Amino acid sequence: MVHDAPVDRTQAAHSSSGAPRAAGQRSARLPRDERRAQLLTAAQEVFVANGYHGAAMDEIAETAHVSKPVLYQHFPSKRELYLALLDSHLSALTDLMMGALDSTTDNKERVQAVMRAYYRFIDSDDQAHRLVFESDLINDPDVSSRLETFNKAFADAIARVIAEDTKLPLLEAQLLGRGLAGMAQVSARYWLETDGNLDLDVASDLIYRLAWRGISRFPKET
Repeated sequence: MVHDAPVDRTQAAHSSSGAPRAAGQRSARLPRDERRAQLLTAAQEVFVANGYHGAAMDEIAETAHVSKPVLYQHFPSKRELYLALLDSHLSALTDLMMGALDSTTDNKERVQAVMRAYYRFIDSDDQAHRLVFESDLINDPDVSSRLETFNKAFADAIARVIAEDTKLPLLEAQLLGRGLAGMAQVSARYWLETDGNLDLDVASDLIYRLAWRGISRFPKET
């Protein structure tokens, strides 16, 4: 395999004529965490545009303005790069959902907050939802297990609130938690297809009202 030529350090910022560095030249050395973040950002752009199978490490390196050896130093394979990106998005989505659940002790407001948070994640400009929910690697065991871990953790968190409020058995509350989580995900992905014809807050409030009118009818134990 032929590697890219190393960067000429004497021309890192300007050419001999004093012109700014050309866009195709490689970026300067960065701290490891910053470089990793840069590579993940570039990978996201390429994966979203081309899908996992259509993405190439050459293109990711070029998008990040680094040599392929630099890319492989941080991520030994395209699959490891994709999984790192998926882990990052699932962690952010988990924080977002748990933050919505913990934002209030009023369960009606909780349902509203969760629905709105899900819709905002789906609406994000970085299109992270496409890597999480629409990947062409969805049947890969490591990908599917990560998604199931997220879905279970989120649904179980909802179920704990339901069980405490309604006094339903935990297994029944978990089923309801899965139902509410699925309602948020499926409706938000469908809403995205309306291309902005329905306001985000209007759409998420419609689903929140539907969910609340259902879940609020489960009585507390008397």
